Amino acid sequence: MVCRKKPPTVPVLRQFHSSVASLVIVFSRDMASAPAQQPTLTVEQTRVVLSEVIQAFSVPENAARMEEARESACNDMGKMLQLVLPVATQIQQEVIKAYGFNNEGEGVLKFARLVKMYETQDPEIAAMSAKLKSLLLPPLSTPPIGGAIPAS
Repeated sequence: MVCRKKPPTVPVLRQFHSSVASLVIVFSRDMASAPAQQPTLTVEQTRVVLSEVIQAFSVPENAARMEEARESACNDMGKMLQLVLPVATQIQQEVIKAYGFNNEGEGVLKFARLVKMYETQDPEIAAMSAKLKSLLLPPLSTPPIGGAIPAS
């Protein structure tokens, strides 16, 4: 079924954008007054923390934990989220808590947002972020072009 709904008019779009902007301002004020502030790290500090996080994955105990979780997940994306992601989050939390991030999943998310913000400004952070992602995500296998099996 094709949707025949007309696109919103310009006044409706302006009202929507205005409402979103108001929510962002209110949310920003609420976040600024919250007692548990997000740590503010410079680009240099973020590089150091990111480097330590990456190194934490190569510590033998952590590498064994990640390998065990990956083997249990069997490259099933749902199982990866259930088994590998929690282990990876714990490893990151162990490092970032020393830099003021809370020791819960929220701290890892805030650190990830900070890294994402600096990725566009700093090529070294972008490269380290890509390396961290490669440690967390399974390698992607690309299907043949056209989805067909090549003839022999």
